[in-house]
Amino acid sequence: MVHHGTLVFVTLTAIVSIASAAAPVTFVFGDSLTDVGNNNYFQYSLAKSNFPWYGVDYIGGQATGRFTNGRTVGDIISSKLGIPSPPPYLSLSQNDNALLTGVNYASGGAGILNDTGVYFIQRLSFDDQINCFEKTKVRIKNRIGEKATEQLLNNAIYLIGLGSNDYVNNFLQAFLPDAQQYTHDEFLDLLISTLDKQFRRLYLLGARKIVFNGVGPLGCIPSQRVKSKKGGCLKQVNIWVQQFNSRVQQQILDLNKRLPAAQLSFADSYPAVLDLIMNPTSYGFKISNTSCCNVDTSVGGLCLPNSKMCSNRKDYVFWDAFHPTDAANIVLANKVFAMIFAHSHSPAPAPSPH
Repeated sequence: MVHHGTLVFVTLTAIVSIASAAAPVTFVFGDSLTDVGNNNYFQYSLAKSNFPWYGVDYIGGQATGRFTNGRTVGDIISSKLGIPSPPPYLSLSQNDNALLTGVNYASGGAGILNDTGVYFIQRLSFDDQINCFEKTKVRIKNRIGEKATEQLLNNAIYLIGLGSNDYVNNFLQAFLPDAQQYTHDEFLDLLISTLDKQFRRLYLLGARKIVFNGVGPLGCIPSQRVKSKKGGCLKQVNIWVQQFNSRVQQQILDLNKRLPAAQLSFADSYPAVLDLIMNPTSYGFKISNTSCCNVDTSVGGLCLPNSKMCSNRKDYVFWDAFHPTDAANIVLANKVFAMIFAHSHSPAPAPSPH
């Protein structure tokens, strides 16, 4: 089983030193939980959030392509590190200076598997995101040379958060091929073997300090609760997620033994998210079983412009059927940050939303 609330490291010292570095370089890979606007650049993508009421609590009050009312967990962790949130890859020009300071490749609807989220039409799967990182490496090398590029990439931190869509927008959708073709054990083997190749590919491209953020209790998010007769958490879904997290943890331990100088780690955010959902009042919230935005879960569960918002967004853990509110992301970011940088001098807590 998963060792709850733990972070697996072979060595902490190198990653911890990033917290005190002047300007750590971070590369972010993920899905809609960390997308900062990449999907805005896809004309036909159905996984978009560049419309009201998304961004209502973000700086300027405008939608940016973030799938929440304010900031993502990644935004808040960047703030705690004292750096700007890395910009979306698709917003950058060939020779953009931002390439040297960190890039966000996350894409709403993305999964570990390339066929995850296929009905969104356009999105960057994890393989696509790694392809984009490979192009980034070439551009950086053209700017600063091969030796300096290797040093920059070896010292950078790679934040990865994927796997949720492989369940929510793949295996848990009975009409999709993977749900019909595989038992869960077989599907899990496919996820882990695919992820193994992806970790190794990132390593060959120069990544050494990789943090994989585990999948949360998907059985308790509003889009899944509506499938329960009493509106409770779907236990089987949560069991599957914990099995996935446990396998990734073991995989990371194995890779650290096999790959020289690799410092892969697993941030188990599952218990933190579960505690926030089960005990919302302990964190200053009132409602965690449904979303602030009155969404229609039968047509995607996003907060559409004609949706009705709740009056006090800080009372809710969830913004829409899938994604936490800015207020909840502050709680989760602080917990994940404490896991990653547990032995470092922690910077100041993230400021409240504007």
